[in-house]
Amino acid sequence: MARKAFAVNDAVRERVRHLAGIGLRQDDIAKIIACSSKTLRKRCRDDLDRGVAEANATVSGYLFAAAKAGNVTAQIFWLKTRAHWQEKTAPDHPVPGVNAEAKSEVLVLPDNNRDPELTQVLREAQEKYFARKPRRQPPEVRTGFEGQPVETDNTVGTLPDSRRNLPPGYQGQTASGPDL
Repeated sequence: MARKAFAVNDAVRERVRHLAGIGLRQDDIAKIIACSSKTLRKRCRDDLDRGVAEANATVSGYLFAAAKAGNVTAQIFWLKTRAHWQEKTAPDHPVPGVNAEAKSEVLVLPDNNRDPELTQVLREAQEKYFARKPRRQPPEVRTGFEGQPVETDNTVGTLPDSRRNLPPGYQGQTASGPDL
């Protein structure tokens, strides 16, 4: 005797959408509606997919409403998942060769000697800044433009003459400016 065919009606489809929407596994849904998993996937594929999509849409709507109402946790979750925001944390292991204490950057502005007062203020600021810094031991050999060895100056607060690092024949203004 042949097995009775599984009849899919609107009530079964609605139940499959509901059970898929609340996150039940397909094997469990098949047991509840009394069919095999293969039959469930074959005959109710659209209902399985639609139930999950409707549940996600409903929960997303509640989450969005909570975020708009001022729920900070919902706002953070929304921004992390939907807007791809990330929290930046310090690495557990420091990167070798990087000084963990010196995280500030210094911007050295070129001085074109047009304003003597500004030139003096910049020089004083540079001396004051480098006076606070501990002296570093220079590396054995420093390299300049295209890997050429460059003489090192061990005085604190002065920049090496950048003209040594320029290509031959370059006549433009240097980064350190005249008379620096």
